[in-house]
Amino acid sequence: MNNVLKWFTKDSFIYPVVAIIMGLFLGAFVMLIGGYNPITAYGALIDKVFGSTYNFGEAIREMTPLLMTGLAFAFASRAGLFNIGAEGQYIVGMTAATFIGIKFTGLPVLIHAPLALIAGAIAGGLWASVAGFLKAKRGVNEVITSIMMNWIALYMANLVVRQFLLMPGENRSEQIQPSASIAIGWLSELMNNSRVHWGTLIALVAALFFYIFMWKTKQGFELRAVGFNHHAAEYAGMKVNRNVVKAMFISGIFAGLGGAFQVLGVFGYQTVFQGSPGIGFDGIAVALIGMNHPLGVVLGAILFGGLTYGSSGMSFAADVPPELIRIVIGSIIFFIAAQGIVRWVLKPFNSKRKKEKVL
Repeated sequence: MNNVLKWFTKDSFIYPVVAIIMGLFLGAFVMLIGGYNPITAYGALIDKVFGSTYNFGEAIREMTPLLMTGLAFAFASRAGLFNIGAEGQYIVGMTAATFIGIKFTGLPVLIHAPLALIAGAIAGGLWASVAGFLKAKRGVNEVITSIMMNWIALYMANLVVRQFLLMPGENRSEQIQPSASIAIGWLSELMNNSRVHWGTLIALVAALFFYIFMWKTKQGFELRAVGFNHHAAEYAGMKVNRNVVKAMFISGIFAGLGGAFQVLGVFGYQTVFQGSPGIGFDGIAVALIGMNHPLGVVLGAILFGGLTYGSSGMSFAADVPPELIRIVIGSIIFFIAAQGIVRWVLKPFNSKRKKEKVL
């Protein structure tokens, strides 16, 4: 119990919480300037998320892919890499899962659904490892390559859907086979047909894997060592290039699974994208809110997903434009990045805590 209390009193936990509160206050201030009532707006947001079992289930559904792309960015960051390509890895994972879900017929559920998930995970991992390989072997900045590969993934996915999976007369693929679905039918019925699925549980297991792998294994220690100082890691005998590719591959697995969840658990088909879906980029914000720690990413996904889904409640009940939620989220990220401001706000409290320790 004491260890839990110590964790909640660490600066790494306190600073994001204070940043979130400051972001909410700044959002309220902007609402007041715009002539809106922030209390009514935030009340409508909370009511939208928790007002019914259907909305609560849909909020969880909204959080799940954000959690996976947030884990993708955070994992790479711990290895000293800036994986801005989670968007492309998410799309590639989605496309691979869609292909397996549609084209493989006659398989039992216990084989088909896991096979589609594995295909999405491996596709995302391989897509990310290309940027990792170019970084390791040629020194090419992963930010540049991953951004470019986001667009390649988008147009390649549209090509695959149009050429091999398109439903006649529609701008989307055919429906996946029922055996490939990971929807939880009985729980969906209990929650007024909200689109809950097994992907949420898998996402939480992925966050646990992240923590155990990164902090409790030798390979995780090497990845973190490479992230802290790759020259020192190389001097210590660690294979830096191999760890770079490995980190990007595992990072891509997370993002690819996020895309697979959306097809296999939520929609059951893949549309021809008119633009980038943005889930991978939102995952960067989730990881920053969570300070690149798996538990923080889980909490960040809950916050981000809840704010995003609840913004429609603000729009209908309080007549507040949903874009204001983006201002709130942006403010939170700003205060997390500008920790000097948060430290200045907490300075009187920290001084008081230090005096109490001395006494």
